[in-house]
Amino acid sequence: MKTVLVTGGAGFIGSHVVRVMVADPGIRVVNIDALTYAADTRLLEPLAPTRRYAFEAVDIRNLAAVRAVFQRYRPDWVLHLAAESHVDRSIENPLIFVETNVVGTANMLVAAREHWSALKGLARDAFRFLHVSTDEVFGALPGDGTFNEATPYDPSSPYSASKAASDHLARAWHRTYGLPVLISNCSNNYGPGQFPEKLIPLMILKAWRGELLPVYGNGANVRDWLHVSDHAAALKTVIASGEVGATYCIGGHNELRNLDVVHAICDRLDATTGTLPSGARRSLVTYVRDRPGHDYRYAIDATHIGDTLGWRPRFTFQAGLAETIDWYLDNQWWWQPLIDRSDALNRRGLSAAK
Repeated sequence: MKTVLVTGGAGFIGSHVVRVMVADPGIRVVNIDALTYAADTRLLEPLAPTRRYAFEAVDIRNLAAVRAVFQRYRPDWVLHLAAESHVDRSIENPLIFVETNVVGTANMLVAAREHWSALKGLARDAFRFLHVSTDEVFGALPGDGTFNEATPYDPSSPYSASKAASDHLARAWHRTYGLPVLISNCSNNYGPGQFPEKLIPLMILKAWRGELLPVYGNGANVRDWLHVSDHAAALKTVIASGEVGATYCIGGHNELRNLDVVHAICDRLDATTGTLPSGARRSLVTYVRDRPGHDYRYAIDATHIGDTLGWRPRFTFQAGLAETIDWYLDNQWWWQPLIDRSDALNRRGLSAAK
């Protein structure tokens, strides 16, 4: 039985990773999460009776608590996903991002190294630490080209800068101490269970409710969309079969302008729930002041992970978006409390706009 420690396992991507891991009968999962505003354990409740799943309310900024988890569970693998990830929030309060993404990652690396150094023989050889990051660390792409594992770092926001710093720490722990680290950089995730402040769930809920749909700038910014289930499968593949010290870029091969994404959501809702009394939902689109430091385009070349590990995304964007929209329409019980207890549907980061 392999013990896998997942940080941030109550978050959007982390909860999908937890479920993928628990589905493997040869794996026991320990989920640690600080349960901040975007965390939610309700989708993990079906795992509670499973003896191969454990949850610990731990903040990775607390090194003593992190060390205690390593000592108690003695993991074979660590998938480090815990992070503050919303760009607009990083503009408002960058220090929280430094504390969690940089200091928290340093704590994880310190505790992992102590644990790994005490292992012997096959257990030491098999230990892995996968640091999960983002393509935003690479900055903005011009009109063509793609990010790959050799792309220089050029972050634009406090969020992406904090993730870039954490990537550098993970790589340094491998080179300096020999800790068996792997790094992944993914494109924009979407899918069921994403906190409503992110673009796709935000637009689904606002469009369904007949509210105005705020699109930054002229809506021409381009993102490569990766279904969260594809990402979770890729992470399991990387930690199981990836090369120690290597980086893997994970993308969905779905480049779209933000405006095209919003239009696709409107069209799907019109087709499945009917148009609004005022007409088609595309009429709700309104252009608002752009985000400070908004990168124009991201796109990932996922050739390396495909060629070396055999992973490729299963979801087309059309199929993944339809599944995602249907999930939000069918699961108001999940998202309604989130927007009731917070201002998740309101815009952030305006105080820094010039």
